[in-house]
Amino acid sequence: MIYDVRQTTTCAYASPVAHARHVLRLTPIPRPGQRVHVAALQIMPEPINRREGQDFFGNRLTWVEIEEPHRLLTVKLAARVSVDAAAELTALATPSWEAVREEAFATSDIGPQSPAHFLFPSRMVSLDPEIRDYTRESFPAGRPVLDAAIELMNRLKADITYDTGATTVTTTPPMSFALRRGVCQDFAHIMISGLRGIGLPAAYVSGYLRTMPRTDPTRLQGADAMHAWVLVWCGGPHPTLPREQGREGWGWIGLDPTNAVIASDQHVVLAIGRDYTDIAPMDGVIVGSGGQRIDVAVNVTPAAN
Repeated sequence: MIYDVRQTTTCAYASPVAHARHVLRLTPIPRPGQRVHVAALQIMPEPINRREGQDFFGNRLTWVEIEEPHRLLTVKLAARVSVDAAAELTALATPSWEAVREEAFATSDIGPQSPAHFLFPSRMVSLDPEIRDYTRESFPAGRPVLDAAIELMNRLKADITYDTGATTVTTTPPMSFALRRGVCQDFAHIMISGLRGIGLPAAYVSGYLRTMPRTDPTRLQGADAMHAWVLVWCGGPHPTLPREQGREGWGWIGLDPTNAVIASDQHVVLAIGRDYTDIAPMDGVIVGSGGQRIDVAVNVTPAAN
């Protein structure tokens, strides 16, 4: 599926900002199963300095410096991205979760995609005992890891109410879990906390969902905005999968607990990190006073032929 992605982020300030420096994580990059045909950021006011780079995990970064006084900052993304259909997965064929846990802790790989980086607490994801105990209910001894993770995802969808007014970007997993309410960031953080709590690697993904009419029964929760979901590591090379099939192992598999679905060609990946703070779409420092309001509009539509 080929999509045209449009995102507009506006920051409105209560008083003029004299100087600003920002780091933006708003440009998609090619990934396995995803190709970026073109991507461009338009920033207003025009920065006096701008440079591009990447972080440790390979996400695209844009650093900007703005000296023109302004009360409104607008960042527009225009991109065309191809997303492959998800491969058929047999959850019961994945290794046991205990075997995956042992393999993850034994790894000597410290590259960007290594499970080692996604096993431990991070800035926004603590290893909460209540979330861990909730997670354990889906992981009896010997159960295939993906089968168990899918059950956990389905339980989170059933037990937590999607509520855009219940939490903020600073809400921690124990807080949203206690409320049993939240948005996609909260669903993802809770699932990550639970999986890491039992020793399984889990990563945070930011991105987009295909835009669908609100009346469409197939519309996923979280469309028309930035979305978040989870990558679960399901082990390395599998002995029953011939190498010539092109599959080195189960690897990272995307699960969307907000919608209780496996990530598919309706999911466009923007960035991957340990939690939201690794891949917040916009960070920075401004010289100004008063409050600010951030609005985000997203549209992801199939490209016209």
